[in-house]
Amino acid sequence: MNAPAPQDCLAPSALVDSDHADVRAFAERHGQGADDRERAVALYYAVRDGFRYDPYRLDLGEEGMRASRVLSLGYGWCVTKAALLAAACRAIGIPARLGFADVRNHLSTQRMRDTMTTDVFVWHGYTEVWLDGRWWKATPAFNVELCDRFGLLPLEFDGRSDSIYHPFDRSGQRHMEYLRERGSFLDVPLAQMVADFRAVYPNWLQGPEARSELHASDFLSDVAREPGTTL
Repeated sequence: MNAPAPQDCLAPSALVDSDHADVRAFAERHGQGADDRERAVALYYAVRDGFRYDPYRLDLGEEGMRASRVLSLGYGWCVTKAALLAAACRAIGIPARLGFADVRNHLSTQRMRDTMTTDVFVWHGYTEVWLDGRWWKATPAFNVELCDRFGLLPLEFDGRSDSIYHPFDRSGQRHMEYLRERGSFLDVPLAQMVADFRAVYPNWLQGPEARSELHASDFLSDVAREPGTTL
């Protein structure tokens, strides 16, 4: 599969809905700076820290996966927060697309481990932003408060280097391993993602709506109970 070119990564798509009025307003409000790099960096932090990370409340229906939905909910997970950053960049004229990889996450809650029966997360999502003639990876998933609670190193983004998960946490324990790159996309490949989630995590998604089995549980409360984490 050929990766989307920068000129093709400016228009809205079904789930990276950069033409949504709320996305445009968010991008104009937060995407401030002297050049595209500064504006993209400002948007990165607005998405990273303005919306809490919650992997329990996955809704893999089309409405639940739209970038604009993060704005109305106030939270998201790696894919939807990456979609919001891509949409906000496109809304102010910065080419952006989505990248995906399978990762092994050594730090998750016991409830997630029991439900997923694996520490491999398929279709982990991040944003790729076109700045100064090349693509840079930006991962706005974990808000800084969550990093503090989980003992993680926050991911910074300066528009001059890739922002991807650290292999170790603050204490030196294994955190994240990248296992497989799935490529770059104009939009969220939702049909394939749902099919793979159902195959890999048969206990995680419930019913035809493809909502997480953990949707009614409290992620932050579970984080607080994990060994080595504090509120």
